[in-house]
Amino acid sequence: MKLAIGCDEAGFYLKEEVKKHLQGQGHEIEDVGVYNTDPAMYPDVAAAVAGKVLDGQAERGILICGTGIGMAMTANKFHGIRAAVCHDSFSTERSVKSNNAQIMCMGARVIGNELAKQLASMWISYEYQDGPSTPKIDRMMYYDAKRD
Repeated sequence: MKLAIGCDEAGFYLKEEVKKHLQGQGHEIEDVGVYNTDPAMYPDVAAAVAGKVLDGQAERGILICGTGIGMAMTANKFHGIRAAVCHDSFSTERSVKSNNAQIMCMGARVIGNELAKQLASMWISYEYQDGPSTPKIDRMMYYDAKRD
């Protein structure tokens, strides 16, 4: 799978671990930054990953900051993006299978390296399951389109 990944300074080390792990599984990773622990504007990184997903340059995206919350809030500002904070196996699974999320957000100050790598691997293995959640996603996208 082709993935875009990004972080702020708080998520830099975790991003590097997740990136290396996923590359080791054969996934193509485009790292949009940041590349060190200098203070950074996470909204710019979230915008870059969301743009890659929307443009079809990446099938999905992963964003990492201190909590994952700010990245998710920013990514969800982009029309058509569904980003979810994933810190446990159930929310990770449901973010894709029920909500068709294209961007996974994690918090480096919330979960450790091993759990993050496990959840990222799980997340990219899931596919959306058309079914009872489809009308809810359709309604989500209805409201998303009304933001103009």
